[in-house]
Amino acid sequence: MKLVFLFSAIAASLLVSPVGAQDLTGTLKKIKETGQITIGHRESSIPFSYLDDKQQPIGYAMDLCMKVVDAVKADLKMPGLKIALQPVTSSNRIPLLQNGTIDLECGSTTNSVARQQQVAFGPTYFVINVTAAVKKTSGVNSLAELNGKNISTTSGTTAVPLLKAYEKTKSIDVKEIYGKDHAESFLLLADDRVTAFVMDDILLAGQIANSKAPDGYRILSESLRQEPYSMMLRKDDPQFKALIDKTVTAVMKSGEIDRLYAKWFTSAVPPKGINLNFQQTQPIKDAFRNPNDKGV
Repeated sequence: MKLVFLFSAIAASLLVSPVGAQDLTGTLKKIKETGQITIGHRESSIPFSYLDDKQQPIGYAMDLCMKVVDAVKADLKMPGLKIALQPVTSSNRIPLLQNGTIDLECGSTTNSVARQQQVAFGPTYFVINVTAAVKKTSGVNSLAELNGKNISTTSGTTAVPLLKAYEKTKSIDVKEIYGKDHAESFLLLADDRVTAFVMDDILLAGQIANSKAPDGYRILSESLRQEPYSMMLRKDDPQFKALIDKTVTAVMKSGEIDRLYAKWFTSAVPPKGINLNFQQTQPIKDAFRNPNDKGV
């Protein structure tokens, strides 16, 4: 009986051993060997991942990713771990992750079943609706009324395919103009080069709030699709994914996620001190209470 108890105790201790006590694989092995973790961030995905007035990346997604970085430091016993920051766009974020340029992407990326063929995702940390922003003077009140109009969207996003697949808009004729990032796509709308900017509602809200004339725009109430946002990592990397899942889930279960949400979505955010006043929707609340990595 003593031997049985001893073996059971040993087995139990192995189950709770930190990552650093295991043979490292994948991203964690790379981090241990190089002494560095590289975070991919966006430059204009307000308030998820964007540049402040000092040109430093900040935001809701960045805060969550720093929780993961802290967990990596603790598990690998690397308090001096170097953090490298790499700007990414909608178009290059997946290739840069796959080729090892970045180790974790922290922005406004939709977790889709199609993308899961290429990469993996952590738990959902936001849920959006894909729709469009227009100027109030445009007279456009529905997505179908974009027929014959120019629209903008950001390269590498899901917006235009969704617009063409939507029952009420699949037969309309639009000309797409692509911006390299959300700021450029919104500028096309602000400069009247397009009638609408088709994108995720919260990103539209962020661009409008930081524009010169926020009261001049409207976000349409229709939704092309509801989509979950997650941080993105390389596929087939179970050790790193387990650490990410554990870390983000702990933030959600502890209630800390509500404080982070309030900081970025219902409080004044830098650099202009604008409050998006974007309250938690029921899908967002559900994602926080039941952490998961399901793709759309």
